[in-house]
Amino acid sequence: MPPDVTLYSSPGCQPCKATARKLDQLGIAHARIDVTEDPDALAYIKGLGYTAAPVVVAGEDHWTGFRLTKIEALAASMRPQVDE
Repeated sequence: MPPDVTLYSSPGCQPCKATARKLDQLGIAHARIDVTEDPDALAYIKGLGYTAAPVVVAGEDHWTGFRLTKIEALAASMRPQVDE
């Protein structure tokens, strides 16, 4: 089962927009949470050690910033495995 993916972002954040765009392009279903409107979400990402958006949480994995290699690896891990 693929991990639940959540993008924590803020308005006007270009790396947030780029991350959302790439998740969409790769077909990765995700929830988007604006940390400027959700104090619990802001507290959560601060608890993970992050002080800036975007923060992507995918199951047990999480990172901050627009990280193309992490997003691509996530997409690859979500593709169905084919037995040969």
